[in-house]
Amino acid sequence: MSDTIIQVRNVYYTYMRGTPLARQALAGVNVSIERGELVAIIGRTGSGKSTLIQHFNGLLKPDSGTVAVGGRDIWRKGVVLRDIRRKVGLVFQYPEHQLFEETVAADIAFAPRNLGMSETEVDEAVREAMRVVDLDYDALCDRSPFELSGGQKRRVAIAGVLAMRPEVLVLDEPTAGMDPRGREEVLAEIRQLHETHGYTIVLVSHSMEDVARFAERLIVMDGGAVVMEGSPREVFRNRDDLVRMGLGVPQVTGLMAELAARGLPYAEDVITVEEAMHTLLPALLRVSGRGEGEVGA
Repeated sequence: MSDTIIQVRNVYYTYMRGTPLARQALAGVNVSIERGELVAIIGRTGSGKSTLIQHFNGLLKPDSGTVAVGGRDIWRKGVVLRDIRRKVGLVFQYPEHQLFEETVAADIAFAPRNLGMSETEVDEAVREAMRVVDLDYDALCDRSPFELSGGQKRRVAIAGVLAMRPEVLVLDEPTAGMDPRGREEVLAEIRQLHETHGYTIVLVSHSMEDVARFAERLIVMDGGAVVMEGSPREVFRNRDDLVRMGLGVPQVTGLMAELAARGLPYAEDVITVEEAMHTLLPALLRVSGRGEGEVGA
């Protein structure tokens, strides 16, 4: 039985419709997000990714088509959008730029307090959200968010959405502009949110390496439409098509394909560095005359 949490059907959307500057951003998009998935949406700038995810919780209303959350058309009469936005939490790109309160705890408390939670519920939600993203409440609650590291700031911003207790967490380029350490911190937290805490995650990303490592399914957008879907391995087999769309494949996938093209017996559908190591190591050991059991001897 299907357990679809978000269903987008034949959605069209045009910015500045009816004006000389009108620009169609979505053209007949159909997307389903299943409960418990970690899905990545990829596409070059202007492909419609960010426009699409803003339809998931009603920040944008389609010109035509339907968006359903939990089986309910979110634009049907009687549906309260505030409830939808509580269920589908959206973290925008560079969310730390939206931090504004004097303390970490106050910033995380802002959204749940505005949802009408009692102060007891707000306190519980803040503590729980900070625990989930591995921020020490006692050490950080009274500190200014602007004193924190880049990775900590971004986790505070994510905690501010988690404090609303959503079922789905949508993240738009969550590692944009981060150094390698901060990037790994945030990606590790996203994986933890999915694997340990059971959140449904929708990740928008330009990084083919990141989605190869973390996503279970990829949705590829181009020209305002979904043009490809499948597991990372399935999608990255279409290297030439992805290159034409301005995307490409993970660097290690490109390397392995080049080796295979030169007649070397290596798998072409390797998508992570770890997989490449497992594929290359036996061959390197054979060339060197050493067996796998001799590694490190």
